[in-house]
Amino acid sequence: MNGPHPPEPPVSNPGPLAGLRALELGGIGPGPFCGMLLADLGVDVVKVERVDVADTPADDSARYEVLNRGRTSVAVDLRTSEGRDIALSLVETCDMVFEGFRPGVAERLGVGPAECMARNPRVVYGRMTGWGQRGPLAQTAGHDINYIALTGVLDAIGTAGGPPVPPLNLLGDFGGGGVFLALGLVSAVWESARSGHGQVVDASIVDGTSALLGMLMGMRSAGDWTGSRGENLLDGGAHFYGVYQCADGHFISVGAIEPQFYERFLDGLGVEDVPADDRMEPTDWPALRELAAEAFRGRTRAEWMTVFAELDACVAPVLTLDEAAAHPHNQARAYITSVDGVMQPGQAPRFDRTSGKGARRVPRPGEHTDDVLRRLGIDDAGIKALRATGVVAGPR
Repeated sequence: MNGPHPPEPPVSNPGPLAGLRALELGGIGPGPFCGMLLADLGVDVVKVERVDVADTPADDSARYEVLNRGRTSVAVDLRTSEGRDIALSLVETCDMVFEGFRPGVAERLGVGPAECMARNPRVVYGRMTGWGQRGPLAQTAGHDINYIALTGVLDAIGTAGGPPVPPLNLLGDFGGGGVFLALGLVSAVWESARSGHGQVVDASIVDGTSALLGMLMGMRSAGDWTGSRGENLLDGGAHFYGVYQCADGHFISVGAIEPQFYERFLDGLGVEDVPADDRMEPTDWPALRELAAEAFRGRTRAEWMTVFAELDACVAPVLTLDEAAAHPHNQARAYITSVDGVMQPGQAPRFDRTSGKGARRVPRPGEHTDDVLRRLGIDDAGIKALRATGVVAGPR
């Protein structure tokens, strides 16, 4: 695209999306996660932070915000006409823009889809919300747990007879939110490259999380999934798909669904006379689960993993995050690493020819403000004036 270019990312990344540029209007949760995914894949992501969160040089707390890694960070007050013009000037250089405000907020700030596309007709504009841009709840506050509650996901997770169990904020914010926003943005950019026209991507957590339910919806319609949690094939109801506690208090995960894996699972447990002919009969599962639970209580997790090491029975230890980082397989894959003393995930997925660098340092908010302004053609005197009036901020 024509126009001034923002600064290059802090670390060179030859990922498969290298050459694309994105403007991220700062938010929390799924928006930054989307930005991390894009940056990991090679997109040059410039993040606009609020001026009141711009760090001082002595403050290194930003390094713990792993979702912000790999960005160019500029702190701009979008409530001012000068700040808004800076953001729109950056839009002219970008292939995509994304934000996570409530519906209507970007328009009130003057950086909504209409304003951005007036500056750059080809730009794709992504909108990340919990409820979506329209609907009775569109203007209602919420968090991950509320969104997955409304989709039916939360009700399906938990033990039989117990309450629903929140699956952290992985399913809603990140799985149903940030991933689908990233996919939508890349899809729309692909189309824009051929049509010459941008469009708005309405990514809501309720929509994305509902998409993740596709298989379960089919099973429910077929009568293969009851309305009660903890009593189904994949929610811990089946004795061959669940978690068991060992003698030392640690846990083992079992996923022996297929017949060959199930047979090896029973061999590992040392169970010979199974009191049921049909392993897929739900009415037999409670008794079979107690049989397996009693066996697992007889040995430690390490002892059981020695037993199952050569059986290929779909059995794995339930590890803590620290244990996961130290596991030989995970170390061989380098899927967990450390940057500036902060644990980070590696890049996913991986590419054999254009693999980017997933784990990169996290910039301080506003760290690249002056560089960005200079590339937009603003001289040092202009930068000083913008800082003096509070339009921009960040470490000098």
